[in-house]
Amino acid sequence: MSQSNLWQLHTETGDFAELCNALYQREIALLAKGDFANVQSIQARLESLSYYITRTAHAMVKVIGQGHSPLMLDTQNASWSAKQSKRMPSSGQETEQECANTISWYSQKDIYVGLVVPVLLTDHIIIDCIDRIDLDKQRIRTNVSGWFSLAVDELVNQQQGANKRLLKPNKKIMTSACTGHCWQGNNKQLPIIPTLRELLLSCSINWKNFKKPLAI
Repeated sequence: MSQSNLWQLHTETGDFAELCNALYQREIALLAKGDFANVQSIQARLESLSYYITRTAHAMVKVIGQGHSPLMLDTQNASWSAKQSKRMPSSGQETEQECANTISWYSQKDIYVGLVVPVLLTDHIIIDCIDRIDLDKQRIRTNVSGWFSLAVDELVNQQQGANKRLLKPNKKIMTSACTGHCWQGNNKQLPIIPTLRELLLSCSINWKNFKKPLAI
């Protein structure tokens, strides 16, 4: 089957149409509440909206159809779903040894710009991607969350009271990030639906090897 036929097959499914509808409703609501500096800013967002919604819906249908994702697809809400653990799955990455393991994972040669990575915020984990690597200064920058140090002593200090933290990906952490699971203390809260950008990034995750993303 050719790529064009595959695309046509996905766009003709009910799931694809339902995903597009849910994504449009959510994005239009966000735009309506947005604070834009000028008319040109919102025009640019609207101009690209169709492309990104179509691309995201296609990617979500494709990864499920080809069995690439262990998550369940909620077409009505245009989101991923999975059973939520009682506690945030980042537990255990706060110790000095685990910080050293995280640094080792991010310091290898097979880390590159564009790789999807998890970032811990106060009460949930988001999906981000690397946009700059500066090994001379032992740091990595992600597109949304900014710079993170790869020095052990600085990373340990970041773990204590920081409002954001770079995590080493594993299945539980990436599941939490993709599904928007949220906690307050040790209590589960209602999920936060990931952004359109995060949903698109989630479709490139290779759950068998987080350093080798899928070509979706």
